[in-house]
Amino acid sequence: MKRFLYLMLVGGLFSLLLAINTPFQRRARADSIPRKLSKDILQKVESGGGSEQVRVIVQPAGSWDSQLDSAVQASGAIEVHSYQNFPLRVVTMSADAAVDLANDEKVTYVSLDREVRTLGHLSATTGADKVRTASGPNTNGFDGEGVGIAVVDSGIDSGHKSFLDKSNNLRVIYNEDFTGEGRIDDPYGHGTHVAGLAAGNGRIANAKYLGIAPKANLINLRVLNSEGIGSTSSVLDALDWIATNRTVFNIRVVNMSLGTPAIDSYRTDPICRAVRRLVDSGLVVFAAAGNNGKDANGNKVYGGIHSPGNEPSAITVGAANSFATNDRGDDGVASYSSRGPTRSFTVDEDGVRKYDNIVKPDLVAPGNRLISAEAVNNLLVTENPSLDAGVSSVASRKMMYLSGSSMATPVAAGAAALLLQANPTLTPNLVKALLMYTAQPLAGYNTFEQGAGELNIAGAVQLAQLVRTDLTSTTGLGEPLLTSSEVPAPQTTVGTFTFTWSRGLITNYTYVTGESLITKYQLVYRLGNLLSDGVVTGDGVLITNPELISDGVVTGDYILTSYGVVTGDGAPFLAVLALFDNSLLDGGFLGDGVVTGDGVVTGDGVVTGDLVATAQSAKLKGDNTATMAGEPDDGVDCDDY
Repeated sequence: MKRFLYLMLVGGLFSLLLAINTPFQRRARADSIPRKLSKDILQKVESGGGSEQVRVIVQPAGSWDSQLDSAVQASGAIEVHSYQNFPLRVVTMSADAAVDLANDEKVTYVSLDREVRTLGHLSATTGADKVRTASGPNTNGFDGEGVGIAVVDSGIDSGHKSFLDKSNNLRVIYNEDFTGEGRIDDPYGHGTHVAGLAAGNGRIANAKYLGIAPKANLINLRVLNSEGIGSTSSVLDALDWIATNRTVFNIRVVNMSLGTPAIDSYRTDPICRAVRRLVDSGLVVFAAAGNNGKDANGNKVYGGIHSPGNEPSAITVGAANSFATNDRGDDGVASYSSRGPTRSFTVDEDGVRKYDNIVKPDLVAPGNRLISAEAVNNLLVTENPSLDAGVSSVASRKMMYLSGSSMATPVAAGAAALLLQANPTLTPNLVKALLMYTAQPLAGYNTFEQGAGELNIAGAVQLAQLVRTDLTSTTGLGEPLLTSSEVPAPQTTVGTFTFTWSRGLITNYTYVTGESLITKYQLVYRLGNLLSDGVVTGDGVLITNPELISDGVVTGDYILTSYGVVTGDGAPFLAVLALFDNSLLDGGFLGDGVVTGDGVVTGDGVVTGDLVATAQSAKLKGDNTATMAGEPDDGVDCDDY
């Protein structure tokens, strides 16, 4: 009898636990896969709506196969919809079932089939949409109007609708070819896509693919030929032209979504030196980090930063993956995005290499599977038809997918145009500081992967409007930087997600933090200086230079893996001192067998667009599965952008 009662008691308790634990088990499973399940599905389950039928997009880890079809059917899915060119399914199922399906190893991401609005995904997730509405002293918001962005690339297809203004005037205001081919269009297709991300208008597909600065002017400087290849000399020709003509076209921003292996130290690399000249003259120069973040087996590699991304004065941009959602809570660094430190080097008298080992990138921006303008009959789409996004059959309205740090870079360049419209007096160093200080640290990624964090345009523009416009070369160290004594709350909300700013800057070998960076004028913000000039080395220890940086600024001792809060709040990844020890790096963390891009030259002096080697890294495993499906264009121009 006792045994019977015992079994009854245990059996009843087990049933009770099973009944009450099911939602908690599902929550535990959901918590274990935060990068595979969109936050809004989890919120629905947590609020008691787990049994509610929802439309979700299911994306496979690899190719879609019959086993995954069976798993979807077994989940109770109905109304399964597939695409001809995209390996995903749109299905209706319960929110609980969506959580369970996300646990399947063949599934890489499950998200809600959200409402499509007139504002684009890229402009929404970066915070650009927030600054287009009435803001501060500018009652029309910020859209880059009047600011010139020089696109040093493979050309721009000026016939594309994305580059007109609202009066049908072309915003590509100057074109020049430096390849010797005698043409200024874009037969390769890279530069047009880049230009559209920085400054494409919203005419097509009801403004779904709106660029960051849709009223900025574009200067088309073609240095990559019909196959996407150029030379150091052609790049230098373009940069030289910029230095001569920058005031004529009000060029404030230079975008360089290209690169060459960073062999020579930035101190001797001719492109780096030219970039430094431009920055010292007042231009903000953006450079792609590169796409060498993993090897052929998918393993992480470090040290793959391209030139001129290894130049300290440039703003070097890596690629983030937004997983096709406007909510930034699920964002991460794209696996292919090049990681630091820089491995360009000098050779001493004994023949020993002395690596630069600078912390790069400076920040990351969305760069994965972005849709932007497609140049007519371009080589990339001809060789890879799946890159066409299926938006339109009209040549001047076609859009295409591309991925990589090449795509992230013009997103940041467009952001700089907005900052300079908000406050034209900003120096390049101040633009760089504001972008890093307001960036969102991404949890689980170290500083070599994300720099200060992910681009936050809304926060950066908010601060830019508060920076004094009367700063000069004689402004003293520690004087007020802002026009207001009240410091804005260091948080931004994009969509439904609120995040805290990094509140720190990357400075060559480490980072610095502190509110003084935005409340007090630092001499490192002047023209001709570097942000890193404020941090000096003494007996292997990095300290702030009191002649260049005021009190209230803290220097870090470690390269950190972020907790996703603020700069300086994370787990130690590598001691800063190790960056000065070439022998330690060569024998351990950054040994020559581990690092890429540190001695391999493809042709002497050849520059290639940083997507060429991987046939548009949209094909890279693990990063091309989350995408905004191309929304068809109705052929009617949208002027509400």
